[in-house]
Amino acid sequence: MTETGAPQTGARVLSGMQPSGDSLHLGNYVGALVNWVKTQQQYDAFFFIPDLHGITVPHDPAFLRERTRNTAAQFIAGGIDPERSTLFVQSHVPEHAQLAWVLTCITGLGEAQRMTQFKDKSAKEGTESASVGLLSYPMLMAADILLYQPHGVPVGDDQKQHVELTRNLAQRFNHRFGETFRVPEPFIPPVGARIYDLQDPTTKMSKSASSPNGLINLNDTDKQIAKKIKSAVTDDGTEIRFDRENKPGVSNLLSIYSAVTGKTVPELEAEYEGKMYGHLKVDLAEVVVAAIGPVRDRAAELLADPAELDALLAKGAAKAREVAAETLQTAYEKVGFLPAAAPTA
Repeated sequence: MTETGAPQTGARVLSGMQPSGDSLHLGNYVGALVNWVKTQQQYDAFFFIPDLHGITVPHDPAFLRERTRNTAAQFIAGGIDPERSTLFVQSHVPEHAQLAWVLTCITGLGEAQRMTQFKDKSAKEGTESASVGLLSYPMLMAADILLYQPHGVPVGDDQKQHVELTRNLAQRFNHRFGETFRVPEPFIPPVGARIYDLQDPTTKMSKSASSPNGLINLNDTDKQIAKKIKSAVTDDGTEIRFDRENKPGVSNLLSIYSAVTGKTVPELEAEYEGKMYGHLKVDLAEVVVAAIGPVRDRAAELLADPAELDALLAKGAAKAREVAAETLQTAYEKVGFLPAAAPTA
């Protein structure tokens, strides 16, 4: 399997998204969720909500619970089928934290400190205020992956470093203690991998956007979506063509249009030849509303019955634990832990 190529049909893949905002956004939907839906048609797919990662920085417990449910509802509303895929919440599978400790113990301090996530956040907030959890975040991510022995991990190109660490730790463990973990490959979807901020089209669309108008959330109303697209930053000139360097605003709108409709960028360039930016924005607003509206409405239905949603997640966690427990038991045996004896009557 190549770096950007997918594993063979029927192989196992795994991915997840943090519940770090009140809603997933269009970049999450186009760059990940749409591709996950395709992935579950071909592979043994495991999708999870990494809430353990959500406490590496200061957080509100009530918000974390609410956002975890919101994320789960939007996964399902966006097309993840709990009957076809294994969908679960990370903290519902304790093997994640258990394996993370083992992997932490074979990770060098310098190796952990070089990870981009820790460097960026500790540089911004100061090393003294950074938690040890933030430092060990990549080892937990490695455990998330290795527990399920996946063939491939669909990730954005900004997550390649984490997958490389995961591969290194898997190889290191296997070398020291014997073959235990499958060494996974990253595969990066070639379409829709990166959507940019509507107000700053040189930066990736993110929950931490400097302006809320640069971000389209999956729970936005139709009017909010249309308003944000119509106020999106464009570029000098009037020609509608894809040129990421010289026309980042229009290029971003074309990328979104292509990802949502399946039309190629050249097809869109031909369709809008001689037209103004306003025509593109009006039409783009319509197609994004058509794509996002049903997801928003279905997620609201799921959230209206939290007991049923929680039951679906519990079922997914039980399926995940069947795989995770077996992997953890093997890893524990390899490192020399004494097996727990069954209690006597």
